[in-house]
Amino acid sequence: MTVEIAPREQVDIVLIGAGIMSATLGTLLRQLDPSLSILCFESLDRVAAESSDAWNNAGTGHAAFCELNYTPQKPDGSVGIAKAVQINQQFQESLQFWTYLVEQGKLDKPQDFITRVPHMSFVTTDKSVSFLRKRYEALSKNPLFREMEYTEDKAKIAEWVPLMMKGRDMSRSMAATRVEHGTDVDFGALTRKLFAYLLTRKQARLCLRHRVTDIRRSKECRWDVNVKSLVTGRESTVCAKFVFIGAGGGALPLLQDAGIEEGKGYGGFPVSGQWLRCTNPEVVAQHSAKVYGKASVGAPPMSVPHLDMRMTNGKKELLFGPYAGFTTKYLKHGSYLDMIKSVRPSNILPMIKAGLDNLDLTKYLIKEVLQSPGDRLKSLRKFVPDAKLEDWELAIAGQRVQIIKSHPSKGGVLEFGTEVIRDAEGSIAALLGASPGASTAVSIMLGMVEKGITVMSPEKAREKLAEIIPSFGKQLDQELDLLDAVTARSRAALGIG
Repeated sequence: MTVEIAPREQVDIVLIGAGIMSATLGTLLRQLDPSLSILCFESLDRVAAESSDAWNNAGTGHAAFCELNYTPQKPDGSVGIAKAVQINQQFQESLQFWTYLVEQGKLDKPQDFITRVPHMSFVTTDKSVSFLRKRYEALSKNPLFREMEYTEDKAKIAEWVPLMMKGRDMSRSMAATRVEHGTDVDFGALTRKLFAYLLTRKQARLCLRHRVTDIRRSKECRWDVNVKSLVTGRESTVCAKFVFIGAGGGALPLLQDAGIEEGKGYGGFPVSGQWLRCTNPEVVAQHSAKVYGKASVGAPPMSVPHLDMRMTNGKKELLFGPYAGFTTKYLKHGSYLDMIKSVRPSNILPMIKAGLDNLDLTKYLIKEVLQSPGDRLKSLRKFVPDAKLEDWELAIAGQRVQIIKSHPSKGGVLEFGTEVIRDAEGSIAALLGASPGASTAVSIMLGMVEKGITVMSPEKAREKLAEIIPSFGKQLDQELDLLDAVTARSRAALGIG
């Protein structure tokens, strides 16, 4: 559904970008106050066409079961699990929110967007096996990871992932972990369902093919959002009490337009990606798991190699990657001038300093871009030893923009992950960064609402949030009865038991 807007309108909330973040926030706020008026702008002709699209993101349902970069090895040899525990708890909140919406009849057919798929880690060197064993020992003591299995038995691994063991050198050391109740999430399908629900009330409207051109402080309300129809060329101004900038890589320039003090000094480092997508149904049928390995030295965290079973539009598919790359675009459908246009006096020093400190990363990304089909096949064969190039095609993944921020001693640092930038009064917020973004969208939005936004006081929100998400404000790994209850409820409602 798309609508035209008047030359001058006033609403409670403006959402910029029709992806999983805006869809999640809009749906969450509707639960808290159905009377809020919401207007969403998207420059493309459909929702979820950028980073939320199924083939533009990993779709793993990041719960830290298999992603080795969330459990770094410390100098003393031990494995840190704090980040893995945090990410798992965040994904648990996503599951609970979706469960609530399904139980309330606000989301139908959860099998359209979520599927149970085992999550595995797989390594093949003595050093990596030692690391994975220590990782398992550390994680399995935490109730959130109690279902994790570990094996160095090659026959057991072959039972779990037969495609990966055919043609493999069995004299090498190898080990794997598995959590059977992992998930695959089609965030594109989920985003479309959330918007379909959101638009069932007249208080919410979606304007496709509309680009936000400027954001300025307003005397009338709080923010004047200038927008242009890409179909008619018509320009309008929307006066909003609260603005959320959830435009993926396009969020940084809009945050800069707003000019809030909290947004100064931020820059963006774009990273592109590619997948190998299996085209042979006989090969696809042989693999039913998401398997993550260890990243190459110098590779960014989102480039951890993985062989993924995916479910899109009810069809089982298989991908391998991602192969990283470098471009100056901030969006897949963006401009090569995006990075240059984002340079400001307040961020030029952090961007230069972060760039100089990460020359090895830049070289790595350029090397990835220049890979031949044979190079990509070589990487694939570390996971599928007898892979044939004719069974796989190259597909372009989504665009990621990593955060560059000022640093008191280093001048500027490059950070991976996501961060919400908001003004002091909570009238505007922007989400910057990438993985594990979509999987933790609910947690990110909960945190923003809990801190307070101009259309919703934290006090008013807390009671309802505890009803929607039973673990809200609690540590699931410290409340085992609650963990058992929410796990059983989610698996039943979402069909992943």
